[in-house]
Amino acid sequence: MNKDFYKILGVGRRATTAEIKKAYLKLARKLHPDINPGDPAAEARFAEIQEAYSVMSDPARRSRYDQCGDSGETAPGGAGKGVSPAFEGFDFSGIGMSSFRDFFENFFGRGESVEPPGLKPERGEDLLYEMQVGFEDAIRGLRTKIMLTRMVSCPDCRGTGSPENVDGVDCPSCGGSGRSFIQKGVMKFSAPCPVCLGSGSPREGGCESCGGRGLVPKSEFVFVRVPPGVDTGSRVRVPEKGHDGPNGGPPGDLYLNIEVLPHSFFKREGSNISVKVPITVPEATLGAKIEVPTLEGKATIRIPPGTKSGQRFRFRERGAPRPGGRARGDQFVEVTIVPPPFSDQRIRELMKELEKIGGENPRSGMGGGLV
Repeated sequence: MNKDFYKILGVGRRATTAEIKKAYLKLARKLHPDINPGDPAAEARFAEIQEAYSVMSDPARRSRYDQCGDSGETAPGGAGKGVSPAFEGFDFSGIGMSSFRDFFENFFGRGESVEPPGLKPERGEDLLYEMQVGFEDAIRGLRTKIMLTRMVSCPDCRGTGSPENVDGVDCPSCGGSGRSFIQKGVMKFSAPCPVCLGSGSPREGGCESCGGRGLVPKSEFVFVRVPPGVDTGSRVRVPEKGHDGPNGGPPGDLYLNIEVLPHSFFKREGSNISVKVPITVPEATLGAKIEVPTLEGKATIRIPPGTKSGQRFRFRERGAPRPGGRARGDQFVEVTIVPPPFSDQRIRELMKELEKIGGENPRSGMGGGLV
């Protein structure tokens, strides 16, 4: 009974060569014996998809298969129809993860290679820095420098974790090429030399400077830019200023966790700014023009007659910049009526006279008791 190669690869009968290649690569990544060590089922499945791909990737053999179900090739030694000679009797054990990478590099080309876990350069970890910012600096933004301690590639071993021979002596195992080759049947696999770890120079033990980790701590000044309008809880990203990555990988990012220090009289309300301004009883009663503080300096507002304590006035677009560089928020001025000094006898007499003239109880409509 002939095998259904289309079903094995998970593609339709009208699949293009590119689609077949993509489906095979996806399955091979999942089922390669190096990814599933000691799993005979995965190894058998891998051989099966290789057999299917060896037929489906060849237009002439695929055409013959579509017409009569025949792969068009018999492997040496009577292995049966459709089995690629390069994989007949192949033993995947003991090759290591590097062969997984080189398998895809050699089979699909360097442009589609798959780096195996544990060997490929990895991105470094992100770094979080708690940063306090003054109120006005948070509004206007600032550029400053901060002291960081980051993990960077060890300069002695260049991030490999092993000391390098500096005498210019070639590694006796690979002759200085940094590569070793494993022959399996008709297939040849290239891998980093296990003696020098791909450096081409002899290495012994672990690097004393980094303890074999490949990374060492380093304290340094880093210039950072805090954009205008940040508030407490804002997080600012500084690209590639986190920890360096293992195996020569790219560094992570630095994140500034912002805490804005309080102001003596301004208060943030999102992108809006508020300030409380005291006014006198005569100013509230008769009306007045007063000066109030803003982020740009003094500004004048008109207090209408009969203004109540707690009443708010607005300056449009005098607040903090909104996120994304959009228009600014507003500034609100809240007035609070300050009573005159009670210790002045003349003022006390005037207040008593005012009480007689006004004669109104502002609490008369409140009632009392529960209904």
